Amino acid sequence: MPAQNWTTVTEFILIGFSTFPQHLLPIFFFLYLLMYLFTLLGNLLIMATIWSERRLHTPMYLFLCALSISEILFTVAVTPRMLVDMLSTHHSITFVACASQMFFSFTFGFTHSFLLMIMGYDRYVAICHPLCYNVLMSPRDCVRLVSWSWAGGSVMGMMVTLIVFHLTFCGSNMIHHFLCHVLSLLKLSCGRETSSVTLGVILVCVTALMGCLFLIFLSYVFIVAAILRIPSAEGRHKTFSTCVSHLTVVVVHYGFASIIYLKPKGPHSMDSNTLMATTYTVFTPFLSPIIFSLRNKELKNAIKKSFLRKFCPLNS
Repeated sequence: MPAQNWTTVTEFILIGFSTFPQHLLPIFFFLYLLMYLFTLLGNLLIMATIWSERRLHTPMYLFLCALSISEILFTVAVTPRMLVDMLSTHHSITFVACASQMFFSFTFGFTHSFLLMIMGYDRYVAICHPLCYNVLMSPRDCVRLVSWSWAGGSVMGMMVTLIVFHLTFCGSNMIHHFLCHVLSLLKLSCGRETSSVTLGVILVCVTALMGCLFLIFLSYVFIVAAILRIPSAEGRHKTFSTCVSHLTVVVVHYGFASIIYLKPKGPHSMDSNTLMATTYTVFTPFLSPIIFSLRNKELKNAIKKSFLRKFCPLNS
């Protein structure tokens, strides 16, 4: 159903995986379903472990718990719809549902970036100003930082969604993506303001994300400088090990995002673009709990302890 204007648009058509050979879709469905379930279970396990282990009731793990929540909500906003469309012949999404998906995916995506920035700040304070840590990262301040991250993510999500869906849509209503992707939607809009809105949305998103990345980078500049001043190699290794999991997730998060959004324009097929997009929406959330569970020794030991206490009480 081609959309004519703002008042007549009632649904969009998500092309997504519909161009793939039909015999591949069950394979993709099974693979992405396993990754989705692992993402949910992995993050829930991290949250449950942090909740049950009192020694993990510290700012670093409070932020990690908030990060797990945002990751779960982001995947819930995106992946179930993608999985349903893989095995369905009806790929339409209502106007309201499309706007809702964009709002929630942007909200939780930006919240994720803000929380990664705060976790970098937490490591900076812990390593560069250890004597002031309990003052600067008090429970009240930690809750305030998490609240501001969620509020900032919500504002960004609402801003982008209102800007995009304030436009007039005409012509084709085919979205060449498996979700209501902002750039794909902007291509369907018409009117003189479309190009300026597109540029404005890109600038807002890039400024916010690059601002977070710059502050994270700045934190690690001071962190590395402080670590290099530690006299013993063992001390340097022990201190840096508290940052490895966070730094790895930052590299993965921004690395896959840059592959998708900063890739050079060329003769990319729609199928390759679809698969590339899943690296950020499915694969990155899948990797995050693995990285934090394996690279954070304290959390890994706490998970093992909790697992043994629950399922092997006689050996714990």
